[in-house]
Amino acid sequence: MSSLSRELVFLILQFLEEEKFKESVHRLEKESGFFFNTKYFDEKVLAGEWDEVEKYLSGFTKVDDNRYSMKIFFEIRKQKYLEALDRQDKAKAVEILVQDLRVFSTFNEELYKEITQLLTLHNFRENEQLSKYGDTKTARGIMLVELKKLIEANPLFRDKLMFPTLRSSRLRTLINQSLNWQHQLCKNPRPNPDIKTLFTDHTCAVSNGPLAPSPVNQPVATLTKPTAFPSLGAHGPFPPGAAVAAANAGALASWMATASGASAVQAAVATPASMPLPQNQVSVLKRPRTPPATPGIVDYQNPDHELMKRLRPAPSVEEATYPAPRQLAPWSLDDLPLKAALALHQGSTVTSMEFHPMQNTSLLVGSATGEITLWELAVREKLVSRPFKIWDMANCSLQFQALVAKETPISVTRVAWSPDGNFIGKFLSMNCGILIGLWSLVSVSVASCAGVAYTKHLIHLYAFSGPNDIRQHIEIDAHVGAVNDLAFANPNRQLCVVTCGDDKLIKVWDVSGRKHFTFEGHDAPVYSICPHHKENIQFIFSTAIDGKIKAWLYDNMGSRVDYDAPGKWCTTMLYSADGTRLFSCGTSKEGESFLVEWNESEGSIKRTYLGFQKKLAGVVQFDTSKNHFLAVGEDGQIKFWDMDNINVLTSIDAEGGLPALPRLRYNREGNLLAVTTADNGFKILANPAGFRSLRAMETSAFETMRTPVDSSVPGAPVASVSCKVERGSPVRLSPMLNGVDPSKPRIDESTDKPKSWQLAEILDPTQCRQATLPDTAGSSIKVVRLLYTNSGSGILALGFNGIQRFWKWVRSEQNPSGKATASVVPQHWQPNSGLLMTNDVSGVNLEEAAPCIALSKNDSYVMSAAGGKVSLFNMMTFKVMTTFMPPPPASTFLAFHPQDNNIIAIGMEDSTIHIYNVRVDEVKSKLKGHQKRITGLAFSTTLNILVSSGADAQICFWSIDTWEKRKSVSIQTPAGKASNGDTRVQFHVDQIRILAVHETQLVIFDASKMECIQQWIPQDSLSAPISSAVYACNSQLIYTTFRDGNIGVFDADTLRLRCRISPSAYLPQGNQSLSPLVVAAHPQEPNQFAVGLNDGSVKVIEPTEAEGKWGIVPPSEAINTSPSTTSNQTPEQLQR
Repeated sequence: MSSLSRELVFLILQFLEEEKFKESVHRLEKESGFFFNTKYFDEKVLAGEWDEVEKYLSGFTKVDDNRYSMKIFFEIRKQKYLEALDRQDKAKAVEILVQDLRVFSTFNEELYKEITQLLTLHNFRENEQLSKYGDTKTARGIMLVELKKLIEANPLFRDKLMFPTLRSSRLRTLINQSLNWQHQLCKNPRPNPDIKTLFTDHTCAVSNGPLAPSPVNQPVATLTKPTAFPSLGAHGPFPPGAAVAAANAGALASWMATASGASAVQAAVATPASMPLPQNQVSVLKRPRTPPATPGIVDYQNPDHELMKRLRPAPSVEEATYPAPRQLAPWSLDDLPLKAALALHQGSTVTSMEFHPMQNTSLLVGSATGEITLWELAVREKLVSRPFKIWDMANCSLQFQALVAKETPISVTRVAWSPDGNFIGKFLSMNCGILIGLWSLVSVSVASCAGVAYTKHLIHLYAFSGPNDIRQHIEIDAHVGAVNDLAFANPNRQLCVVTCGDDKLIKVWDVSGRKHFTFEGHDAPVYSICPHHKENIQFIFSTAIDGKIKAWLYDNMGSRVDYDAPGKWCTTMLYSADGTRLFSCGTSKEGESFLVEWNESEGSIKRTYLGFQKKLAGVVQFDTSKNHFLAVGEDGQIKFWDMDNINVLTSIDAEGGLPALPRLRYNREGNLLAVTTADNGFKILANPAGFRSLRAMETSAFETMRTPVDSSVPGAPVASVSCKVERGSPVRLSPMLNGVDPSKPRIDESTDKPKSWQLAEILDPTQCRQATLPDTAGSSIKVVRLLYTNSGSGILALGFNGIQRFWKWVRSEQNPSGKATASVVPQHWQPNSGLLMTNDVSGVNLEEAAPCIALSKNDSYVMSAAGGKVSLFNMMTFKVMTTFMPPPPASTFLAFHPQDNNIIAIGMEDSTIHIYNVRVDEVKSKLKGHQKRITGLAFSTTLNILVSSGADAQICFWSIDTWEKRKSVSIQTPAGKASNGDTRVQFHVDQIRILAVHETQLVIFDASKMECIQQWIPQDSLSAPISSAVYACNSQLIYTTFRDGNIGVFDADTLRLRCRISPSAYLPQGNQSLSPLVVAAHPQEPNQFAVGLNDGSVKVIEPTEAEGKWGIVPPSEAINTSPSTTSNQTPEQLQR
């Protein structure tokens, strides 16, 4: 359907709404798929008319279109199922389960099983995750909020949620104008004509009297009589009596004319810049079409005109109501990021920057040395850094090999993320869709991705699966000479990389490195590219250094546009966030800068922004923020414009230090702006919301980055990138620690610490946030094991008496996320039955028992023991599902297999490890290698090993495939200390490094080499024995508790102390015997942890909102001077 016919549909919709044809309105909305009426959708959802809800949705999307659509249909069918259960209509519930919900079982079989189990409950609210389910009306309202978010995020609904702004009765107005036009063209117009039909053109009957005056409102003399009139479409219902040669040119239409600028009137037909042309229509691009000499209907050239029209920007819209007036969202100068929040040092000239499209505080930086670095701004640290290197010289062209032989320097020209954040690197490339939670079928957050081009020939694709884990994926010798720009696009729903270079070519690659298109037509090196789409039409704008702008479809039929950019030199083009407004910014060879907005409908400049003062050597850079602001770096300043005003809104120097032409980049929310500095670094400017996001330390970045990538065969498609360890092992102490070379100065953190670094010490309760969980104080049942739920919304504590207690945070105004926080006290949760999760302790000496606990990945089951049989509890009902492994020997440690919840590794009191299959109730293997009881177990799927620790201070490494022991390593205790005692082990998120905790030390092992690489021994203010330690969720911190009540927060890469929390900060005064026995880290919030005390208390502790983190990593100059830091012993000394 042509764009003009599409607009006709909107006019008909308005007419039907005004005439109260309600059913017809919504049927046309659905059948056309042009406008999704959220008001109507809301009404049907709240009324529970599920069949109509799905029928209406089917006009816009299907279940399997994408993950957003799948989640939408799942939430609707889940609510429908729960309502049937609530009515006790089990037959209907079974029907829904089989007919509607079964389709989702292929994506998450465990989830489908959990849903099926609800049939066995008398009241599904016995399910812990549904315990807060209220009445039906409230539940529908809560679900509707989630559905709206999913619909807004779903690309299939883009440009379909707002109705165009129309004057009332617009269709009637057009008909009246047409009739007036017809009457004006009558040979004998009569006054007050009686028009009785619209089915035929109007003509006035010949009058015998004098000529009647014209009935039109304006004088005839003011009308320019045309020679032709365009139809509304192939089936226009209101064909005019006379036609005009003026074509209503679509988006980019005038751009297809010659550089001489033929007008829209001269060119009756303008071919679109977004679809292939039949050969017989190519000539249309080269010359204007002569209008017919006689009045009549001029048909637009299809299909090209139809698709050309689709390139027209979406109409300015506001609400999902028909004659709604346009109301722009209010804004103020406070929305601009004007204040410097951070100043960070890259180490070499920054050449390109790009924020992650989902994680608003993650910034990818490329530099003049060819290095790329991923920064997490919230913690002011480099997550990872990769220098430039050639991966496979043999596959590179001879020209490139010759350049390398001459030692030609290579720089990064561009870094870019894919739209959904699925790729990172010189390119970064990966797709990690995940299934999480009982009631969230498909996670809409994904792992991170981006791309990088170089000044010579190459682009790189990387796989990125964690904060310190970027792995090579593919290297492409893309262009001869520099690769000047790159971007991601989705032609035919396939993720592709578009590149351009000095060889005057534009190329399109898929992420496996296969080339799909090569576009030729520029006469000079191509400077920049801008892929975009309008509705279903995908196209690419390109600019060259001769100032030419061209537009391409994904075909081999050449460019559809040939136009001159202002300045006729280097120009960059960008769309506004909503994709409706097109801007370009560039510089002439003489140094004059230009910032303009284009009128896509006419291919002309809509407005030119003022405010450039000087002629500067180089090219200005710009960026857009949401749909309001433009920012340009010029003359050592950042200048801001309101998109709708040509005058400068304001300008700042960002507290000085900017180069003449700073590069800049907004994050998605527009609350942070990265700006390059003259001292080989960059600054982060922020508005009030940006400062809040930095302080809050966006946890979503860590949630995504900590998701492991499935191991696969090298060279496999992007969705299954290999996880093999690179040569040299990423856990080596040199040359990089946390992405920073220790021989070089660390980043400038002057905004967060004094010039002379000092250890952060928390001495008073006001210096941190803390919450004591209810019903714990004074219980005297010491906490021996402590876990957060995997969802991050609850804490589970196991007492030495074998009883487990559970606390849960719920959503509220004070805690909208429902996650664990020290700012809100949680509920001590129990099922309605009043059951306690109590382990079998009959005949057990509790003082000698070693309680143990493990939680399933979906938080549905907890497995524990306290010297007796192992019990498997249902977390919803607290009922014991089964028991197994009765003593002797007693179970001392439990761990679920990471890939199969039915397989459990069980450490035993007799020093053996049993590999037990719950489903068949059988011990599959029995591992022997320790001398004393097992005290720790940890799996690594990356290395395919199980690591065990025991009271004999031994660390053993076992193959998961054969269950054979690979190696055994002893913990080397300091002189005079006993070599026995409990030892715990935990893997870093990279699944390679492993933390071993003994009362005498913290030790980091490289599990790939099975050797020790770091050690810390209690000393100075932290000299008491260690009681427990654990990695933070992002593995950048280690929380360590001591038997004297102190808590240390260590940098995980260097084992340097960042912060000491004194007992006076969180323990009540006057009780010297209190101390923490165990510590647990929040699974998503890296700065939150909980401690279990020997009096039964459990406390959640976080830094203050103002601080936002636990101290700062000591700079390199403080590493050797700080008294409470790592032992100076080398790994070799530690092994003696």
